[in-house]
Amino acid sequence: MFVAGLFVYIGATATPLHPDPQSVPSVAHLAPPQKWTGAVKRARQIVRATAAEQNLPGVSVAVGAGGDIVWAEGFGWAHLPNRVPVTPGMRFRIGTASKVLTSAAVGLVLERGRLDLDDEIQGYVPDFPKKQWPVTLRQLMGHVAGIRNDAGDEEPVSARDDEPLSVRCERTVDGLQRFAERPLLFEPGTEYRYSNYGWILVSAAVEAAAQEPFSTFMRKQIFEPLGMKDTTPDSSTEPSPDRATFYFPRFSADPRYGPDEGREVDYSCFAGSAAFVSTPSDLVRFGLAINSGKLLQPATVQLLQASQRLPSGQETGYGLGWDLETAALAGEQTRLVGHDGELMGGMVASFMMFPEHGIVVAVTSNIGFADTYSVAVKIAQAFVEKGGGPARK
Repeated sequence: MFVAGLFVYIGATATPLHPDPQSVPSVAHLAPPQKWTGAVKRARQIVRATAAEQNLPGVSVAVGAGGDIVWAEGFGWAHLPNRVPVTPGMRFRIGTASKVLTSAAVGLVLERGRLDLDDEIQGYVPDFPKKQWPVTLRQLMGHVAGIRNDAGDEEPVSARDDEPLSVRCERTVDGLQRFAERPLLFEPGTEYRYSNYGWILVSAAVEAAAQEPFSTFMRKQIFEPLGMKDTTPDSSTEPSPDRATFYFPRFSADPRYGPDEGREVDYSCFAGSAAFVSTPSDLVRFGLAINSGKLLQPATVQLLQASQRLPSGQETGYGLGWDLETAALAGEQTRLVGHDGELMGGMVASFMMFPEHGIVVAVTSNIGFADTYSVAVKIAQAFVEKGGGPARK
């Protein structure tokens, strides 16, 4: 009775951030092309309804089609006390969606012949101790290496349990301290078990193969060439002035019960696993470059986006840094390639590419446990149904 009463009390005292969906404020810098006005009108309704229903402080959206960004708009508030509106250029933490960016970095050094996916990881990261079985880069990228995962909001982002909540890792390999001494959970290649820690190792391997700091390589080889000027590693010591304030549900991991301002955590130790901030527009730029072959060769993209298989022959539904799914668009099951972004145990971003339709969608929110996935799929449906063009084969 106490628990049930607590839920009723918290629900009754939660203040709706957007009582009227139609009154959710929004900012768009450019009008969409005429071909997409119907899709954008429908997508705006979807975002406003979701922001009100889920009680999300802010949401930002971008869509790419035909090789260009055709829509980018921010909704709601980036900072609640001062009612700072979300704009398309506002940066959000993208959490574990960072992995697709790091996967592309692996692709670049792979094309340059600087690493081999099936080499043991110690060949690139000697700071990682040998285990009871060999561990390869491919296994780490596919989450079949037996590395344990972090515990989301239940685990301090620090090297030891007795350290403060958050510490800064000056080097990528500094992030290994949290898990490096632990034994593997199973023989690599025999099971699928998602691991953010494994991708800290992947980041360190990129750094070693590139022979320069991981963040420098990402900036010079991916972000700057693609015009991703708003994508950077997150920093608690030098916070970006245009980064949306992060909120966390005050009760039951559900934004509908209201937000609390999130604690300031330094994610530098997670490197390319979960440490980037970005905008939906930058993520769409990245997706369009992947689809067009501007960043990686088609064969490399195919390699990274191919599902891994267990010894039983069962597919894991995960490539090398890419989630592989299907979604119903225009009445047909359509291939979806991308990654959700989780932070402190809850979803904050979704990045999706629909290659058969030439559509890329990115949605971010500034509160944990936002259902950005369903919003992104609904937006994609609106663009496929109202875009007026056939799917690309």
